[in-house]
Amino acid sequence: MATVNFSVPDDVKDAFNEAYKGQNKSAVIADLMREAVERAQRKQRSHEAIARILERRKHAPAMTDEELRAAREDGRP
Repeated sequence: MATVNFSVPDDVKDAFNEAYKGQNKSAVIADLMREAVERAQRKQRSHEAIARILERRKHAPAMTDEELRAAREDGRP
């Protein structure tokens, strides 16, 4: 298992210690780090998906407002 050292403001340290009093703080930090990694990965996947959508839109056929309106009307019961 690795050891990491981070500098944090004293108020954050104090609030953390109070919030997680009596708990294994190393385990709490490890869980928080896992959550942060997952959040960053989801964000990256989201950015990549948006980039793919925008790239596809560049090659999509253009439609006029009139064509779009007609397509909507054709699709209604």
